[in-house]
Amino acid sequence: MGAQAVMQRLATLDEEISTWRDLEAQTASLAELLELSMEEGAGDVADDIARETAELTEKIGELEFQLVFSGPHDDRSAIFAIHAGAGGSDSQDWAQMLLRMYLRWAERKKCKTTILETSPGEETGIKSATVEVTGPFAYGWLKVERGVHRLVRLSPFDADHLRHTSFALVEVLPEADGNLEVQINSEDLRIDTYRASGHGGQNVQKLETAVRITHLPTGIVVTCQNERSQGQNRDVAMKVLQARLIDREEQIRAEEQAKIKGAHVSAGWGNQIRSYVLHPYKMVKDHRSGYQTSDSQAVLDGEIDELLRAELMNLVGQEDVS
Repeated sequence: MGAQAVMQRLATLDEEISTWRDLEAQTASLAELLELSMEEGAGDVADDIARETAELTEKIGELEFQLVFSGPHDDRSAIFAIHAGAGGSDSQDWAQMLLRMYLRWAERKKCKTTILETSPGEETGIKSATVEVTGPFAYGWLKVERGVHRLVRLSPFDADHLRHTSFALVEVLPEADGNLEVQINSEDLRIDTYRASGHGGQNVQKLETAVRITHLPTGIVVTCQNERSQGQNRDVAMKVLQARLIDREEQIRAEEQAKIKGAHVSAGWGNQIRSYVLHPYKMVKDHRSGYQTSDSQAVLDGEIDELLRAELMNLVGQEDVS
């Protein structure tokens, strides 16, 4: 493990130990207060005891929930990608709506987000986007979002204003921690450069700063064009490539274990995880946990914690959820 990763891990453990020690001290103080009130008959502290008991119960509940983050990569940063499905402007607009939802969620969680790559749609929205999310258990939270997200609404791009169904695929990868967990040989890479597209002024088009890296053994392709220099774009693309290779290794391992168990492993577009219905009624429903809410606007504004919690709790007791 690299020095930076070791220091980050030590800082995380130190914070966890401090939290549990504070909880231990608060519990001891509450027990003493309760014992005193029983001995002295001090009924006037009943409200204080009730308030502190409620606070303590809430803290314990939150710590119990954090036990769901037991996967090998859950405490890492996350790299997620959104890909618009077939359907032109509707799907590309839907992909951008999802990007906005996740960025707002990350802001609520006080996570740092860095847009690594975007591919704008022909008329509106995005064809794809790749984003790095840095914060406590970012991957642990977001890993349950991988899969197909379905939107049903009256299309703003249809002259007859008919109801349309759009799809977008979300991928979530754990960021590599600098350990070279997967070996990448230079002879296995094909690196192409090209002129960046999209916004950024006329100078963007003059230099071949964008980078496309193809990992020949697996066929994995990553691109980056958002940074100013070719070197920066290459560094970011390599980071994403390593994350994709780690995820590929995890998927292979999970498929092998599933074969032993006789389980079916769904993949790609067949894995529709959630529906967002805006017409003829409003509802967001997760098809795995069964959690649903009628406040679809709040969800699209980034209030997805309850959806994430429901699926994370749904995974408790299952193996290989990371």
